[in-house]
Amino acid sequence: MKLTADNYYSHDTDWQYMSFSLFKDFEQCEARALAKLKEDWQPTSSPVPLLVGNYVHSYFESAESHQSFVNENHKELMTRPTKKNPEGHLRAEFKVADGMIKTLSDDNMFNYFYKPGKKEVIVTGKIDGYLWKGKIDSLILDKNYFCDLKTVDDIHKFHYNRDVAAPNFIYDREYDLQMAIYRELIKQTFGVECNPYIFAVSKQTPPDHDAFKFEGMTDKYAMDDDIRKVKEMQPHFWKVMTGEERPIACGKCDYCREAKQLTGFTNASEIEV
Repeated sequence: MKLTADNYYSHDTDWQYMSFSLFKDFEQCEARALAKLKEDWQPTSSPVPLLVGNYVHSYFESAESHQSFVNENHKELMTRPTKKNPEGHLRAEFKVADGMIKTLSDDNMFNYFYKPGKKEVIVTGKIDGYLWKGKIDSLILDKNYFCDLKTVDDIHKFHYNRDVAAPNFIYDREYDLQMAIYRELIKQTFGVECNPYIFAVSKQTPPDHDAFKFEGMTDKYAMDDDIRKVKEMQPHFWKVMTGEERPIACGKCDYCREAKQLTGFTNASEIEV
């Protein structure tokens, strides 16, 4: 299936192309990821954090994209109408988002690197024979780099994650893996090797913001390891999707908690943490 802006996020294309978000879902809990993919189950968590991120992203994509996003999500962006204010007003979270937009718009370095790029560029390719897709926030092919925009609670927040050496938001959320995948897909789509840069802006008042690169030897080795991990894990994920192998449930996520049935006792000294 040819990918377009209209079908990129559809479940139909998810069955044909692996993506960073889908791969990460399977990493976290295969049973949950498969249930979401089959539309048998949907999370009940608040959509507001995702909407805030999309609100900021759409602004820097284009004025038309931002207005379209606001129109499509007007109900979620606004408070309930009252007698004094029958239209409602912008929710506090999106007032913060406006502050995040202003912080980035006022930054010369962000404007120099991020704004000139072609926005929301779809890239595809194969990693070890399996189809992958990605969407690049801002791609600047003639200067051999691409940018990804992240909205975070706090750029300098400590993330407790026993699986990563540097417990910051980039490695906790595996954005290094995402950048490694995008770099490979850009190379396959356009024949150009690009350096990845991340611009992050926080949801604090006032917002913090920063820019990150992946150019040191440690980062290079980490990204090479990321691609190796993809090659090792993806065959099983695809077999789970096609029904050839059973999904492994993590036993701790929201999906697993809903489906949980007790089968016996656990020694108090053996509780998993």
